[in-house]
Parts: sequence; structure tokens; C-alpha cells
Amino acid sequence: METETATRWLTDTEQCAWRTHLDVNRLLTYQLEKDLQPFGLTMNDYEILVNLSESEDDRMRMSDLASATLQSKSRLSHQITRMENANLVRRENCESDRRGLYAVLTEHGRETMRKVAPHHVASVRRHFIDLLDPEALTELDKALKPIAEHLLGQRGRP
Repeated sequence: METETATRWLTDTEQCAWRTHLDVNRLLTYQLEKDLQPFGLTMNDYEILVNLSESEDDRMRMSDLASATLQSKSRLSHQITRMENANLVRRENCESDRRGLYAVLTEHGRETMRKVAPHHVASVRRHFIDLLDPEALTELDKALKPIAEHLLGQRGRP
């Protein structure tokens, strides 16, 4: 039989920090997405293009790409279909595994990354990096690392 434990409610300080985090996460994602719209891209599109452009031979197995982007295989498949229609990526069969597929960056996808990346980096700077002094940025990174490591360790767990 499971024992019931008392809920550790958030203090005012903890509640404030948590809600600020939620606001920043939501608003920053909204703004970065808005800044990608003129290029016909979503944040999901951009994340996929980044993953592919940073991979060997501009390709990744679909299952690895789904894991890297925290998408279900089904959702990623729909996303890749949309990106194929825009000629940003293509699928290729995996020669070593008949069931496996690769997502591959096309030349148009590579050119899109060359064109969009400077604008995206400028957006990240304008709405995040340049609003913090170097010491605050270092402290933020230090504060968030244990959370990122904890959550990475939770992946795949119920």
C-alpha cells in the first residue's frame, strides 16, 4: 500500500520563479516562431533543419530525429511529409535496415538554412541573449544545467 505524503506547496518565491519561467518559455517560443514566419518555417521545421545540417552527410535516421526533436514517429512523419512538399528534406531508404528511413537535407533545405540562420540567431540575441549581461547568462546556464541533465535522464521513463 502506497503511503500518502503531504504536498510540498510552492513558496511565493518558488511560485514566482516557476511562473516567470513559464511566461518566458511561452513568450520566447512565440516570438521566435513569429520571426521565422516570413521564411515559411515553424520552430519545428527549423529544429529539424538544424539537426540535419549538423549531422554527418546532412542525414539522420527518422527514429533518431524523432528522439532528438522529442516528437512521436507519427508526428515527425507528418512533419517530414510537409517539409518534403516544400523541398527542404527528402526521405531515403536505409540500405542496412529495410524498415529504416533517413531524413536528408536537400540542397534547397541547405540554402534555406544559410539564409534563415543569421535571422534566427539575431532573433535569439534580440529577445534573449542581449537582454542579459554576461554574468547573468553564465549564472542562468549554471542554474539550468542540473534541470536539463535531470530531464535528459528521465527520457523514455514513464
